Amino acid sequence: MATHNFEPAHFHVTIASHEPVLHVASGDTIRTWCVDAGGHDRTGEQITDGGNPQTGPFFVEGAVPGDTLAVRFDRIWPNRDRGLSGQVVAPHVVDPPFASELPDRTGEADWWSLDLARGTAQLEDPPPGLESLGELPLAPMLGCFGVAPPRGQAISTATSSTHGGNMDYRGFRTGVTVFLPVFVEGALLHVGDGHALQGDGEIVGTGIEVSMDVEVSVEVIKHKTISWPRAEDEDFVMAIGNARPLDQAVQHATTEPMRLLAEDYALDYRASSALLGQCIRYEIGNVFDPAYTAVAKIEKRLLVLGAG
Repeated sequence: MATHNFEPAHFHVTIASHEPVLHVASGDTIRTWCVDAGGHDRTGEQITDGGNPQTGPFFVEGAVPGDTLAVRFDRIWPNRDRGLSGQVVAPHVVDPPFASELPDRTGEADWWSLDLARGTAQLEDPPPGLESLGELPLAPMLGCFGVAPPRGQAISTATSSTHGGNMDYRGFRTGVTVFLPVFVEGALLHVGDGHALQGDGEIVGTGIEVSMDVEVSVEVIKHKTISWPRAEDEDFVMAIGNARPLDQAVQHATTEPMRLLAEDYALDYRASSALLGQCIRYEIGNVFDPAYTAVAKIEKRLLVLGAG
């Protein structure tokens, strides 16, 4: 197992079978950084086009179609002290008659001061009524990451699918392991779109967008085929569905944990229905972009009890 320090020189606004920037082995760790969604680096300078630019892709030796790539987020942390966010919720996340009452969304962004030592964010020019909001705790996460999709596709970083992509789920934070289906040799992992903080759904079209230092560890799980991204943290196993309309994303997110429970815990669909029917939890990742993201969760402690 080795640790690779990688300095990116160019970025991609599609997730695809781009020329790999680095070859790593299963079990290795990659330390790198990402520009923000607008292409700005740690100094605030725009060094590439905007649109969730991705660092990578990283070629993981031994990964072939039909395998699964496990990606552990060892560290995700902002590397500059200012971030920005959208000012107004998207019209499609409110009732249609109410949308006409919203302010114009073409205005300036909200800027946030980030105290990286204390781990807080504060609005620099709060709108009337929020003057006493004060500091909010940082919860850094990656909004967009994934592996090269199948059939030679190049998929915009504005959206998401089976390969991952722009899921904007606030649970993709330090300590979480994400499992991605491998479609091409080497998997070709891309990472980017750091948010210092974001509410569920990314309803203003952004989190607090900021460049990030990122450290990930990768592992190839041979001969394990999954249909949609999965994840786990200290307490939950998760499955992620990406689609529009939202009910289709929920369908994907519900089907995948039933497969997971059958494969990993020997629960047939009758048993998993009984368990998930009363214990499943859903969270919304992204409801702003072309594909929505739904996350289905089940507590690990229940799986241990069920297996016993």
